[in-house]
Amino acid sequence: MSDLSVNYGNIEAAANHLRGVAHKTPVMTSRTVNEMTQNQVFFKCENFQRTGSFKFRGAYNALVQLSKEEKQQGVLAYSSGNHAQAIALASQLLGISATIIMPEDAPEVKQKATREYGAEVILYDKQEISREELAATLSRDRALTVIPPYNRAEVIAGQGTTAKELIEEVGELDTLLVCCGGGGLLSGCAIAAKTLSPGCQVIGVEPANADDAARSFHSKQLHRVHNPDTIADGARTPSLGELTFPLILHYVDDLVTVSELAILQTMFFLWERMKIVVEPTGALAAAALLEGMISLRDRRVGVIISGGNVDVRGISRLSDDIFAKVWDNPEDEVYNQS
Repeated sequence: MSDLSVNYGNIEAAANHLRGVAHKTPVMTSRTVNEMTQNQVFFKCENFQRTGSFKFRGAYNALVQLSKEEKQQGVLAYSSGNHAQAIALASQLLGISATIIMPEDAPEVKQKATREYGAEVILYDKQEISREELAATLSRDRALTVIPPYNRAEVIAGQGTTAKELIEEVGELDTLLVCCGGGGLLSGCAIAAKTLSPGCQVIGVEPANADDAARSFHSKQLHRVHNPDTIADGARTPSLGELTFPLILHYVDDLVTVSELAILQTMFFLWERMKIVVEPTGALAAAALLEGMISLRDRRVGVIISGGNVDVRGISRLSDDIFAKVWDNPEDEVYNQS
């Protein structure tokens, strides 16, 4: 344990930093979901968090602990959207200037919100340069502190407050399902779950089209993926981080993947039946449950809904494309679960 970067004490400290600043998001239940799955399911709705995702927790927890000098010089972040918005708002609240690197194809709704929170947005072509390379250059030239989206201890601890709140509200869980991109939310929530509910099975969920984390987890060797093609833009990370990977290996019980079709179907189900706006990445954990990717029955199941920042026009175009591929290639395993 001593070689791990984050422990439950860090999550408790993060909860203190966030008290009165972050929203205590609602936990929702659905009789329909309970009947469909034969479980008692609790949805922790981070789509109602400030900036529309769990990312605000880690961003604020990281920024509030910067030195006076670091705050005066400003911060730099890179993100496809949710971390960008979170850093922008947290910086605004703390009086820190923020520069955000975003890919040119980041959802327009996320670009717009990031600018409206007061951050400078720099767009880049992800086919030409990696965001890490661009961030290294800009941080050096402008003397900015880089706040990565998941590979920082304070960020991980902040994200872990999501599961802390859930379990403190509903009691111990048998299973907790959490989406996985770079692993900040998954690792932080796994630490909290194993501390507050020791018998809880923690399962990470990522897109089958971006399965680097699942491959890394099962092989115990870090795998990478370049610009994965998934509708879940929050999970288009190249790999788990050097901090999140060992935490996931230590605390997480399994990592599973879901198809693009399953992500879409689950997102629309949550919109239509639970009346909550969820983005594709936010539907990942629920997709594993509703699409039968894991066998659970008569369990108390927690599901983290990670965000709700949807580019509705963009989703419409992408969903049409995905459904068309299903009709054209009904046996394609990328779009269909067996």
